[in-house]
Amino acid sequence: MMTDKVRIDTFGANSFNGNNDAFLARQAEFESNVRSYPRKLPLAIAKANGVWITDVENKQYLDCLAGAGTLALGHNHPDVLQSIQNVITSGLPLHTLDLTTPLKDQFSESLLSLLPGQGKEYCLQFTGPSGADAVEAALKLAKKVTGRTGVISFSGGYHGMTHGALAVTGNLSPKEAVNGMMPEVQFMPYPHQYRCPLGIGGEAGVKALTYYFDNLINDVESGVRKPAAVILEAVQGEGGVNPAPAEWLQRIRKVTQEHGILLILDEVQAGFARTGKFFAFEHAGIEPDIIVMSKAVGGGLPLAVLGIKKQFDAWSPGHHTGTFRGNQLAMATGLATLKVLTEQNIAGKVAEQGEWLKAQLNQMAKRFPVIGHVRGLGMMIGIEIVKPDEAADHMGSLPADGELSALLQKKCFEAGLILERGGRHGAVLRLLPSLLITNDELAVFLDKFEQALIGAGVKPV
Repeated sequence: MMTDKVRIDTFGANSFNGNNDAFLARQAEFESNVRSYPRKLPLAIAKANGVWITDVENKQYLDCLAGAGTLALGHNHPDVLQSIQNVITSGLPLHTLDLTTPLKDQFSESLLSLLPGQGKEYCLQFTGPSGADAVEAALKLAKKVTGRTGVISFSGGYHGMTHGALAVTGNLSPKEAVNGMMPEVQFMPYPHQYRCPLGIGGEAGVKALTYYFDNLINDVESGVRKPAAVILEAVQGEGGVNPAPAEWLQRIRKVTQEHGILLILDEVQAGFARTGKFFAFEHAGIEPDIIVMSKAVGGGLPLAVLGIKKQFDAWSPGHHTGTFRGNQLAMATGLATLKVLTEQNIAGKVAEQGEWLKAQLNQMAKRFPVIGHVRGLGMMIGIEIVKPDEAADHMGSLPADGELSALLQKKCFEAGLILERGGRHGAVLRLLPSLLITNDELAVFLDKFEQALIGAGVKPV
């Protein structure tokens, strides 16, 4: 006796046509309330190429989100697509746990060569496929190496949503009603170009924050036990695009070395030429003990890797595993991405474009005072939206305007521009486009962004 037949349509040309609202309604029925991006960006994507995506209603958008920085080469780069096809037709297995393949060997050699000192003092650890998985492994390893349990993290930092990663993340909202967080996490203030957490600002603020960290570690009555690790981002992403001052990072590196504390640099979002250097920590000329890599390292497919100073590789075989730590397709797409980034000196290109774009946005801020502050490095730029008609604080910083920032994100979307928000109160509009974005496409961004400002009722002065 036949049961009711479930119809499964073959994915084909007709699948690319339809109505955005209809797809979104079905997604709301199929998926958990946890989904987030469709609530801010209500479209169903049919196809994508480079920095452009097209929805099922055939409307085009300039994508300045790029998978939250994952798509370093943009959508469907031909070298990335070819690398996938090469693996599929080669006979290589698609799943290998952590078994060796020639592809893994080539990818490992290439990635290691890009670490400080050409990777001669580092080894790689392939973890589960997300940045959070790699953060968990880094925290565990630091505790194993030092025999200590504490971790110092920084306000505004973002390291993921799993247990340990969430514990060292600054954002309080996802921590609500989550009991039993990882203990002994000490948060410290992170420098901020526009909103100094000590209320000092400028170079004096940076010096005070540098001294504050130094004193906490050296003070025998600080109340904080010596930690196993310090974890931070050299440019905070979700926290509002805050680059760390070189002086501050250099002092943290020196103090952690003096006290046998492992320094973990989370390069998940800022790494791989995003900031105009291959790794964001390179702006300060430091070498971390552990480098956390994901997003762009997999060329658009799930992959996460640690770069570990060999002297701290204290793992015993099998003491940290993950079923999907051998993603062959991701190693192929990652290898193709690394090749383009290095051979075409994309970091240098991005550094120049970033400075040009910030200058253009600062000129725009003179006409639209709701743009309170423009900051960032390379193609990792934040635009803080403020209330120019309200009183500034004693440092000259205006109140953040999260409501207008949300409206501007909506108006950008309506104008065919996709970008993300972050920072305190969601007041920072964030740009993370493909690193191959052209100057002409950046000009399109500026035009669409100005359209959005006017569409939101912001009048130029």
